[in-house]
Amino acid sequence: MRIVDIREITVPISRYADSGIRSGNLTTSIVAIVTDAVRDGSPLVGFGFASFGRFAQGGLLRDRFIPRLLDARPGDLASDAGDVDPFRAWDCMMQDEKPGGHGERCVAVGTLDMALWDLASKAAEKPLFRFLGHLVSGEDPRGEAAAYASGGYYFPSNDLTELADETRRVLDQGYTHLKIKIGGRPLSEDIERIEAVLNLLPGGKHLAVDAMNRYTPDLATEAAAVLAAYDLRWFEDACDPLDYVGQAELARLYAPPLAAGEALFSQVDARNLIRFGGLRSDRDILMFDPVHAYGLPEYLRILDMLDHSGWPRSACQPHGGHLFCLHIVATLGLGGCESNAHNFQPFGGFSDQSVVRDGAVRLPDAPGIGFETRGALWALFESLVN
Repeated sequence: MRIVDIREITVPISRYADSGIRSGNLTTSIVAIVTDAVRDGSPLVGFGFASFGRFAQGGLLRDRFIPRLLDARPGDLASDAGDVDPFRAWDCMMQDEKPGGHGERCVAVGTLDMALWDLASKAAEKPLFRFLGHLVSGEDPRGEAAAYASGGYYFPSNDLTELADETRRVLDQGYTHLKIKIGGRPLSEDIERIEAVLNLLPGGKHLAVDAMNRYTPDLATEAAAVLAAYDLRWFEDACDPLDYVGQAELARLYAPPLAAGEALFSQVDARNLIRFGGLRSDRDILMFDPVHAYGLPEYLRILDMLDHSGWPRSACQPHGGHLFCLHIVATLGLGGCESNAHNFQPFGGFSDQSVVRDGAVRLPDAPGIGFETRGALWALFESLVN
């Protein structure tokens, strides 16, 4: 099997179920890796996208990483079975890249990496969770994972009413835990948001809050003092992601669980957080996004580092909220998966046929990642190759 073409485009995405609400002009990249292999009369193609929140990566994709894959010599990317090996392809993409200075090249590499795993598992005619399970452990995973509903962005009008309605929708879908955003308005208004959602939940352990790295250290300390009384599931990304001293001080002052790592993009970044960020392996949550962190090969290195550092796999609940992350969580025995059930469409959430039971979701039993089980997303991907 050879890669014969790689296509990419930039598409808009929205934080809201109503894409008409202004959302910071967010975009993402989608890619299609086309091969000379044929299945059912059509070329075998792997698809991927750049997860959420970092903007599209078209320049990096076109100028550096796509040419490296297309220029690879015959056999450089091949697995023992003659298919495209995602690990060898990753090494090819990273040729001549210097350590450090991640910028957002990590997102561009992760975008192509998703498509490579979709392609490899399709070539093996297995769902990704089974293909990856046999590859990393020789086992057949259960194909199910815990998932929580993520969203709760600030609505431009009727915020508390809209937030409560969104909460009811995800609870009606079968989710038992959810996460909302704070840090973008005065703390008193954020407390109103938290209490509006808690009125619909059994208790604080069913709600996490995400400050999206907005707080200064002083504001993070002020917020922590107020939030502690609510005994929330976790308090996420309080301050600058590289402020390990501020993170450690917050962990010293705030006894309930913290979550961090969404905006850290490599194994070295993750190691520094563990070494210097004061996080506690008995309660805190690690949010590293596999797509934003150079893809699955680097994420596996992060997990290996965490294993050797005494962190349980249950502490990992990766950012993303889409099918690729659901496969990774189910296969690697992680603590849970974010679900962008209503936002970032058509990418967020899982297959159209997914049923959430008591906060758990089964993966589609379709070859690859299963994008074909998502009607609107599949139509978008098909437009890239037709």
